[in-house]
Amino acid sequence: MAREFQRGHKARLSDLTAGTDLYVGVRIDAPGVTFDISCFGLDAEERLSDDRYFIFYNQPKSPEESIQQLGEQAGDTESFRVTLDLVPEAVRHLSFTATIDGDGQMSQVGPGYIRIVAGGEEVVRYPFTGAEFSTERAVMLGDIYYKNAWRFAAVGQGFDGGLDALLQNFGGEVLEDEEPEPEPAAQPAAPPAFAPPSGPPPVFAPPPGAAAPAPPAPQQQTPPPPPQQPTPAPQPAQAPAAPLPHHAAPTLAAGLAVPGQGGHQPVTPGPPQPPPSAPTAGHAPQVPHAPQAPPAPSFGGSFAAPASGGFAPPAAPGPTAPPGAHTPPVAGQQPGYGVPQAGGQGLAVTLEKYREAPNGQRWTQQNAQLVRVDLGVDGQPVLAKQGSMVLYQGKAEFGYKGAGIRGRIVGNATGQEMQLMRCSGSGQVFFAEEAAYVHPLELQGDAICVSAENVLAFDESLQYEVRRIEGHGIPGGALFTMQFHGTGTIIVKTRGTPVVLPVTPSTYADAQAVIAWSAAAQVIVSSQVRLRRQAYPGHSGESVNLQFRGAPGNFIVVQPYEV
Repeated sequence: MAREFQRGHKARLSDLTAGTDLYVGVRIDAPGVTFDISCFGLDAEERLSDDRYFIFYNQPKSPEESIQQLGEQAGDTESFRVTLDLVPEAVRHLSFTATIDGDGQMSQVGPGYIRIVAGGEEVVRYPFTGAEFSTERAVMLGDIYYKNAWRFAAVGQGFDGGLDALLQNFGGEVLEDEEPEPEPAAQPAAPPAFAPPSGPPPVFAPPPGAAAPAPPAPQQQTPPPPPQQPTPAPQPAQAPAAPLPHHAAPTLAAGLAVPGQGGHQPVTPGPPQPPPSAPTAGHAPQVPHAPQAPPAPSFGGSFAAPASGGFAPPAAPGPTAPPGAHTPPVAGQQPGYGVPQAGGQGLAVTLEKYREAPNGQRWTQQNAQLVRVDLGVDGQPVLAKQGSMVLYQGKAEFGYKGAGIRGRIVGNATGQEMQLMRCSGSGQVFFAEEAAYVHPLELQGDAICVSAENVLAFDESLQYEVRRIEGHGIPGGALFTMQFHGTGTIIVKTRGTPVVLPVTPSTYADAQAVIAWSAAAQVIVSSQVRLRRQAYPGHSGESVNLQFRGAPGNFIVVQPYEV
């Protein structure tokens, strides 16, 4: 019997079926709305690094045919065949998406689903309705991804920007309709490029789809011979048509190096025939590097490497920079050299180091003071300190997490009360507090002691309780801390970079500086410390030294700051 998932649910495919040759069916419709259903083959960082793995109506299969688009059948609006054994190592994530072609929004969608069938038997289904969406025009319905094993996830997240926003999310870009103009004869050659789909149709695809590309093939062979027979001269004229492959290459993946190289090739053939000085001025407005055209053969090859050439396509800034340069007269080469550097170091380059860390894990440390949790991974909520959320993406929900009457009494009496909120849903949430350093600690059935004031967030699966530290001469007779145990991640915050020390018989730490320690360690209060009667947990007063004892493997974490 097929399992039914809800949004955010995930499972190993091996727990659902032993098969690896899968049928993925999608049903989605709405009155008066047209949908395009596609599959994105992404790398480990969930980026479309190879646009050959963007499977849609114009590219119905991947190079090795591990992913194939089959069309409408068996009650599904669109269907795919995924052969996991053939998927290359470079592709670790398959995202099945639906985008609206024209007007409309996803809230208009009727009951739909994405399902996986193995061996003719449906093994899992994620049903959805328009009530789960609002103004989105593109949604990610489900993912098949590799994390130690192939898994399936019901996603159900979308973008208001439609296909453009979806492509940008995966690191691609939309192809502009500017390529057909340079060479109309090359466009008829495009259908033969898609002729390979004629191979699989006899096996999987419907016959109509295979028959369409076949007839154009013989028609294309007849037009080319007439122009070649009357005039052999057009053969050299075909050389300028070489730029077309360069423009056609960055169809979806944003390759910056290709435009840069394409810009240099037309410059090199131009200068050799006329005098060097005149053509350089003519080519300068087109390519910022053209002022150095006299040594074009040698300098052009060496300068093609800079990545700033990727920003050269906006040719407008090229000519404006040389007039404002320091030496416009004879030293025109210097302004030409400086223009690409100025154009390349824009906001995109400057802010690149602050780019969001790649996805793929439940907890990801964005930087030393910011941590991100993906609520869709494992599908379990997170408990975090109230007010610690700084931003979120997707459909995340925040609710109050009460401790109950008993918990509030214990928290107030021990100084270990935690004001928590519950974060659930399927989005990504970023946590931080007062620019404190954050440290994700993963527990695998073990336990750790942390003061409540140093806890920023943790998985709801973890169990926690107040622990008493006995000590003579302390007001109240004890100190208190929180003990977390189970399986999950806890985010601990510190002031400054902490130090982790192994526990030895002579390990002491200031009670106001110690952050955490292994729960198996024995903690006692040093007899050398005497406190004022006004000192009690939660107030500074005078420091309290704690002595730690335990077997090898125990540790303490101390921050360079006293609370």
